[in-house]
Amino acid sequence: MPKTAQKAGAERYQVVPRTLIFLTHEGRVLLLKGASHKRLWANLYNGVGGHVERGEDVLTAARRELREETGLEASLWLCGVVTIDTGHNTGIGLFVFRGEPLLPLAPLRPSREGEARWVPLDAWRSLPLVEDLHVLLPRVLAAAPDTPPFFAQYTYDAEGRLQITFADAA
Repeated sequence: MPKTAQKAGAERYQVVPRTLIFLTHEGRVLLLKGASHKRLWANLYNGVGGHVERGEDVLTAARRELREETGLEASLWLCGVVTIDTGHNTGIGLFVFRGEPLLPLAPLRPSREGEARWVPLDAWRSLPLVEDLHVLLPRVLAAAPDTPPFFAQYTYDAEGRLQITFADAA
């Protein structure tokens, strides 16, 4: 299809692509504690990730973000896609990856985004988490490379509270 036929004009709903990565290794999950100076999610735990840059596919972007924020390389697979309705003409398309770090395991390095930490799988629920992780992370941790990805929609109610809906696979 030619570029002119893509119909990607301002009158269409658009999404900003982002990545979110969760690595697991030896009974632990890698989480990023947001830097205290961050405007959003300061001192809260989240996965690693960020924006997809022009010219990148989502997997390349996920690998770049992981390397920039932790110093790690990993084998990744897509485990979920989340559409976030911001209430504006532009939303967020969040591509959620899970993976295993490549061995030998490199030491974690901090970044301007925060400090990555390996958290025992039985301890992450007790941490101060980004709002959606209590619901999202169990789905991610249950994902396997040979299972289809999950699909979710994030919306906000009239009071600005996050609402999370997962699509049925059938």
